[in-house]
Amino acid sequence: MLHLRLIVPADLTDRVVSTLERTVGATHLVVVPGAARDPAGDLVLCDVAREAGDGLIGELHALGLDEKGSIAADNIALSLSRRADQAEKDAPGEGADAVLWEQLADATHEESTLSVTYLAFLTLATMIAACGVVLDNAILIVGAMAVGPEFGPLAGLCTAVVRRSARLALRSLAALLAGFAAAMVLTTGFSLLMNAFGLFHESMLEADRPNTSFIFNPDLFSLVVAVLAGIAGMLSLTSAKSGALVGVAISVTTVPAAANAAVALGYGDLNQVWGSSGQLLINLGGIIAAGTLTLLVQKALWGGGRGKPVPGTVPESH
Repeated sequence: MLHLRLIVPADLTDRVVSTLERTVGATHLVVVPGAARDPAGDLVLCDVAREAGDGLIGELHALGLDEKGSIAADNIALSLSRRADQAEKDAPGEGADAVLWEQLADATHEESTLSVTYLAFLTLATMIAACGVVLDNAILIVGAMAVGPEFGPLAGLCTAVVRRSARLALRSLAALLAGFAAAMVLTTGFSLLMNAFGLFHESMLEADRPNTSFIFNPDLFSLVVAVLAGIAGMLSLTSAKSGALVGVAISVTTVPAAANAAVALGYGDLNQVWGSSGQLLINLGGIIAAGTLTLLVQKALWGGGRGKPVPGTVPESH
């Protein structure tokens, strides 16, 4: 279930309340006249089954409530109510399968921003992975994968393609390209510093590395895993099962490939640089393609995108 908190101008209250009352899956409707001060208006509360949420939010957008008032939605962790149970039963479909497109667009917009925090996490993850490839330590590689925040802009690109948002696409692409470029440059410097202190050595990179040699030797399985991870990642975002993202993060070789390329570049090993770069591109491309296809399938099944397009979006043709 979702809990909607609406600030409604007085002249729109009747229309909003009518919309909520006729929505199959909505219940627990509360209207508090004159409660809102900024912006001024009435406070309207209700609970709605997740599978009915996207359509309802789309109707509220059509009334202009996002411009004249406010629409806020929260996931309800616990609801002990016979009416809520009946609302979920009456709503078409299953809540676990429903996609809240506005929520997805908002989440990916935030996660795909090129911020200091994003760069810090990506750089730290790449440096941890650099230690992992030099030491041939699979535990460090897995840890670096879990720390890396790169799935945010990847999901942003998928969402941007489906919703045709040029602004979100540019933001996500900038975060992805600039983020990896900065992380790799800094990791190259880090590896040279570690070499100066005697902690890294070229012989460690060139030695047989049974646990990490796959990083610079991409094959068809690299693409298969990336595709599967892209599907799982988008499903975890759209179904609000964020815990699955950890599994997605540690199943693809993006950060480790960037780290191996950075260390190899410091030692001038171009074969490993190209091999690792190929692994990175295969993983990024596979995730984007699979994630986009997953969203397109979900959109076709659920009639998604009925709400107002995100900023910078080209309206869909019908």
